[in-house]
Amino acid sequence: MAHERTPLRLVPSPARASGDDGGAAGLGALGAVEVLPGRVRAALLSGAGVVRERADAVFDPAAGAGAVDAALAEVAGLLAAGAPLGVGVAAAGVVDPVAGLVVEVNEAPALRGYPVARRLEALVGAPVRVEHRARVQVLGDRWFGPGRGRRSFASVSTGEVLGVGILYAGEVLAPPGGRSGAHMTVSASGRRCTCGRRGCWKTVATTRWLRERARALGLGGDVTLGALVAAPGEEAARLVGEYAENLVLGLATVQQLFACGLFVLHGEAREGGERFRALVEERLRADVLGGGEPVRVVVSEAAVDDVALLGAAGLVLSGR
Repeated sequence: MAHERTPLRLVPSPARASGDDGGAAGLGALGAVEVLPGRVRAALLSGAGVVRERADAVFDPAAGAGAVDAALAEVAGLLAAGAPLGVGVAAAGVVDPVAGLVVEVNEAPALRGYPVARRLEALVGAPVRVEHRARVQVLGDRWFGPGRGRRSFASVSTGEVLGVGILYAGEVLAPPGGRSGAHMTVSASGRRCTCGRRGCWKTVATTRWLRERARALGLGGDVTLGALVAAPGEEAARLVGEYAENLVLGLATVQQLFACGLFVLHGEAREGGERFRALVEERLRADVLGGGEPVRVVVSEAAVDDVALLGAAGLVLSGR
């Protein structure tokens, strides 16, 4: 059954002040959960986005829903004890935010059709909202990061996971059935993707591609972006440039459609430092039409493990 989507209306961001809780101290605790294939992470955060406590549990992604139930129960005690205003869930795969379901995750049959919102509400006793993890991270940037005060920008996951969350005119673009952009076609005759189609963005702009390409060039098969940026020689430099260009293949499409202006990079891009950031910005500016706000690329300072949790906390604030 199809569900109508109610846009996420954002209220003014609480200002940070000195101290852990900043200007949002009076809001109380925020609950955040990240659901991944085989893993559930949870945290209690202050109203200013400071992580106070964490919990982590694993489950067999090939098992039934009972395995996910057990993992959620393992981390829910932390959340319940903190009496949060609400709990935001950043989930992998395809989600139905209105129904509070994880619809499907290719790598985790246990999560297919999983009613994560209903399960958590029963365990924690607080309202729960669910969104796709790549989309929801834009709310972390909007409330606690480089996107504070902006009405339009994009938040980008790089590395093992690729995706884009977009805030447009104050609303998160999250229609029913919408995805993170990783499977947009960037090459009609490209390599086959895990989804079965050819030429998806993720086939050329993830850590897997980077390592396979490095191996083919004789640079080693277990390299990191940071190591390649620091490595001497033209071969490594060319590979870093090619990786930046592949990332821009998707970002340029997003910019052409939504004129985001600001792109906040998370994940692996952080390892590339200023050199990689500048490469992405330079290529993105060259690849889009003129007009509107000049394109700017920044790298988030948030710890990799906190990005989805901050976004989930932002989902709670946005709901208020």
